[in-house]
Amino acid sequence: MRETFSKILVQIAEANSKVLLLSGDHGYGLFNSLREVKPNQFINMGVAEQNMVGVAAGLSRVGFKPIVYGLSAFIPIRVLEQIKLDVCHDNLPVIFIGDGAGFVYSHLGTSHQSTEDISATRAIPNLIILSPGDRFELERCFHLAYNSSLPVYLRLGKADRGDVHRKKLKFELGDLITIKQSQGVNKVSLVATGSMLEMAKRLCEHFPSLGLVSAPSLKPINESQIIELCKVNNCLITLEEHSVLGGLGSILSEIVSTLDNIKVHKIGIQDKFSEHCGTYEYLLKEHKIDFESLKIFIDQHL
Repeated sequence: MRETFSKILVQIAEANSKVLLLSGDHGYGLFNSLREVKPNQFINMGVAEQNMVGVAAGLSRVGFKPIVYGLSAFIPIRVLEQIKLDVCHDNLPVIFIGDGAGFVYSHLGTSHQSTEDISATRAIPNLIILSPGDRFELERCFHLAYNSSLPVYLRLGKADRGDVHRKKLKFELGDLITIKQSQGVNKVSLVATGSMLEMAKRLCEHFPSLGLVSAPSLKPINESQIIELCKVNNCLITLEEHSVLGGLGSILSEIVSTLDNIKVHKIGIQDKFSEHCGTYEYLLKEHKIDFESLKIFIDQHL
């Protein structure tokens, strides 16, 4: 996904000289191509993320299209107040890229693991939240963000999970993507977002009766599509590399809370920090969102 992100960034920067990439002193390898072809459209703001958001707000006011890049533990978590007051309060079309969401920076510990960013940003008015699951979703999400007149938070998780889709997508803001219909008598569908989409695909291959739905847009989200999904399923299981508090599972639960005969099981990170540092795969296992743990859970609920 990161290669796709870099490629699209260069394309829009070449097409529009008002596009500026602001980085908090990292991401150099990712932005080599941009710095080669459009060096004046890359600004290293140094380790000063809060100031970076303020600068982006000012640039937006005078006609630029700022894209603010950082690790998701910093963008948006460290700069939440600046996003709220400097950008969202006045509906400025700034794009925030939070890279490495979830457990990507596993060895760096809790300070660099971002498992609360969706929950923290959902309550900020005017802010769109996008969470692509593969490079095809990312491409569409990036273009939706670029063409939006509102602030956007684009959440990027583990980048090397592989493709789930096979071609370019045309979904709109809020849309769910039905990849596979549920089958059997007790119909159960997985609803996944971000890096857990590939995991959900693997689970569907192991449990052929499972349906699979992707949620690349978390705010807004198409409530009518969710209600229709409830009409053809007995149970929805949400998968996210994010806290079960305030993320995708909470969004669906809030929408379907008044409906009858539908269960929602939220799978994500419980209300706790990681106990140890380790590899990405190790942390998935510690928090029981690895493939084997999920197989056991789903087997109990089919």
